[in-house]
Amino acid sequence: MNTNDLSFRNSFASLGEAFFCRVNPEPLPDPYLISLNPGAAGMLGLDRRDLDAELIDCFSGNRVPAGAKPLAMLYAGHQFGHFVPQLGDGRAILLGEVKDTTGSFWELQLKGAGLTPYSRRGDGRAVLRSTIREYLCSEAMHGLGIPTTRALCITGSDEEVYREQIETAAVLVRMAPSHVRFGSFEVFYYRDQHDALQQLADYMLVRHFPHLADHDRPYLALFLEVVHSTARLIAQWQLAGFAHGVMNTDNMSLLGLTLDYGPFGFLDSYDPDFICNHSDHEGRYAFSRQPAIGHWNLTCLAQAMLPLFSDDAEAAVAMAQDALYAYKPVLVQAYADGMRAKLGLQDKHPEDHALVTDLLQKMQADRVDYTRFFRALAHFRVEDAGKSCAAADEFVDRDAFHAWARTYAARLVQENSQDEERATAICRVNPKYILRNYLAQQAIEKAAQKDFSEIDRLRQLLSQPFDEQPEYEEYAALPPDWAEKLSVSCSS
Repeated sequence: MNTNDLSFRNSFASLGEAFFCRVNPEPLPDPYLISLNPGAAGMLGLDRRDLDAELIDCFSGNRVPAGAKPLAMLYAGHQFGHFVPQLGDGRAILLGEVKDTTGSFWELQLKGAGLTPYSRRGDGRAVLRSTIREYLCSEAMHGLGIPTTRALCITGSDEEVYREQIETAAVLVRMAPSHVRFGSFEVFYYRDQHDALQQLADYMLVRHFPHLADHDRPYLALFLEVVHSTARLIAQWQLAGFAHGVMNTDNMSLLGLTLDYGPFGFLDSYDPDFICNHSDHEGRYAFSRQPAIGHWNLTCLAQAMLPLFSDDAEAAVAMAQDALYAYKPVLVQAYADGMRAKLGLQDKHPEDHALVTDLLQKMQADRVDYTRFFRALAHFRVEDAGKSCAAADEFVDRDAFHAWARTYAARLVQENSQDEERATAICRVNPKYILRNYLAQQAIEKAAQKDFSEIDRLRQLLSQPFDEQPEYEEYAALPPDWAEKLSVSCSS
């Protein structure tokens, strides 16, 4: 297979150069394949045997495939609460779209492909460390059923790149139906370019929201869908114990995808104040604050879209506020439903909120591992109120667990819950395996020695996180003590 078989096109380029800068990728010296994701590759009709030198050159930026129109997208954004009027793809280059085996189109973006006009003081490159982290986490999130960009492959080079230290360069091929973000709208609003704002909205309506074409107010309906999808996404993050780390508006997808993996982290011990990004000195993006930040970011998007809602400024604001009111109920409902599923509950009861809150408070007090506890809850038996349950073993203060377990057992009796059926249901929604930071770090350290086997092992493991996979049992263990010393920042 060669690049001609991928049939590139670039519909975003049709918007005109007010929306991007044309730029070719910088060649990556002597590129080599580090890892190919078979799940994403299969969607495009590729497998590892297809990756000849021509495709590796394409995926590392050394060759522009036929039909591609490389460009760096323009956007602005609120970064840590402060508006930055121009950002844009500083190290990512959009080649174009290719059609998958179902007929759907996916944008292929080279992340780390060199300087663009938006690179500011950066070098346009990505390092192997950060590329591995995004590659593994985007696929881990996909395995968890959480909307996300995908990762097709990593190519590497021995070219040296300086971050906090000398590292080697790599390019990630990122896939998404669209890479348009909240900040893509903000840039035109603050430049008072309302025609461009409408052009971008029309493009998204045609490409990704065609069912809204006949709506009385299609732009408002588009925004409301973004409110709903963002609320559901963040509820899923909270349920999985995932912290994004940099929820700036330029990192928020208009399609409700998890976008731009930098200093992310999954909870080990349950701590609502967990900050995964050591650059986040004030804890703006702490785990527990993600729902509120999601609303704040949507408010920024609403502001940018006001001219599209109505020519009457007051009416536009009222419409935006009404749409924003939908955020909290959707998120709360999605989280409550998800938490009931994690506990194996079938029915809704008024006391469910108190049951969950009491449990999380006890988990926080005892530093209980979030993922291991919910998975172990599958072994809970109603008849002994969990006294012999593996979940109790996750607590140092077993009396604290037993106090909660008696209420939980009574709740299960109330809905006639059957132990075996509930165990199966619990294991379907509570993963056994997550991408803990120390696991990613181990893969990074091996890769630095040109051993890429751990990348492929983790990708395979995390593609089916709910399965037992006994051959990988050690990956479900508590993290080692040294894992607490790991830190990640915006350069990660």
